[in-house]
Amino acid sequence: MELVYSREREQQKTAEVDDRELAIRARGGDAIAFETLVLRKTPAVVSVARRIIGDAEEARDVAQLVFLRVWDSLARYDEKYSFNTWLYRIATNLSIDFLRANRSRERAHGATLHLVRRREAALEDEATHALESTQVAELFERVSRDLSGKQKAAFVLREIEGLDSKEVAAILGCGESTVRNHLFNARKALQKKLRKEFPGIFDRWRRS
Repeated sequence: MELVYSREREQQKTAEVDDRELAIRARGGDAIAFETLVLRKTPAVVSVARRIIGDAEEARDVAQLVFLRVWDSLARYDEKYSFNTWLYRIATNLSIDFLRANRSRERAHGATLHLVRRREAALEDEATHALESTQVAELFERVSRDLSGKQKAAFVLREIEGLDSKEVAAILGCGESTVRNHLFNARKALQKKLRKEFPGIFDRWRRS
């Protein structure tokens, strides 16, 4: 009983520690610090992976791989830099790799990408908000299926996750001008697809 209480007390303490310090502790072998990081960062990692991959279940699988990679790579984490940037780089790279592998398999078997994805498990408390989020996600998945992995990642990180261009560049391992180029091409392709497949939505979006 004392061990359980002690563990809960340690978890409460680590919940107040910032990401960088938790990563340093985890790098030193602190399992509770790493567990706290996983619990804290899983929703964001799943969100990024789902936007890039287009499937909620597969995104959760990728998220597990992300944290396995994080654990294996903690020795290489440089605390001078943002833990978020380092984590998002791993999550983005694994998501793009997964997306490329899926597309290769689909091409090999003559299949096409699914137009309608399974409804994402709603994390929001209000059902109406959850439904709206799912519909927006499904729409994005449909119109973005022809983007390259880098274009999709840049758009998700900048326009949906709200990261600045400098951080997106660090995550993708490229210059800010390349990020802007990816964003320009992604927006252009998305607008074209939206105009063609959902003209009513495109007209409302253009007037907003």
